[in-house]
Amino acid sequence: MVTLRLEPMTEEQFRGYRQGAEVDYAENIAASGAMALPEAREKARADYERLLPDGLGTAGHHVWAAYDGAVEVGMLWLHVEEKSDGRHAFIYDFEVRPELRRQGYGRAVIQVAEELCREWGVVSIGLNVFGFNQAARALYEQMGFEVTSIRMRRRL
Repeated sequence: MVTLRLEPMTEEQFRGYRQGAEVDYAENIAASGAMALPEAREKARADYERLLPDGLGTAGHHVWAAYDGAVEVGMLWLHVEEKSDGRHAFIYDFEVRPELRRQGYGRAVIQVAEELCREWGVVSIGLNVFGFNQAARALYEQMGFEVTSIRMRRRL
């Protein structure tokens, strides 16, 4: 059993995260076929600027590093907002270091996020997963996430 804790990212951690995450996000957008890499890079940059205009200080956004003891195993970016039917959360990013995957850390990060959300009175947690990411999709489905929409395309 994995025990895990989330700690707010430091500014230094956030700078490193942001650089790599923006690149990864652009590559995932392009790999999904949604747009070519140059446009995906611009979309990634614009999305991060829009969503986190004040970095770690952006209201409603929580960006944590995940630790198992002293070892940093991954990260989680969660946004919480009030809607007409209650408080909702959205996972914008979630990652386990590649060399530590398939060891239960992903499940543990989601479980800690769920515990926090319950404490905060959140009624649902959403997330996006690219269609080609079968491992992530399988984890989310095992943890009870349901598909709310599907975007499809056909290559010609």
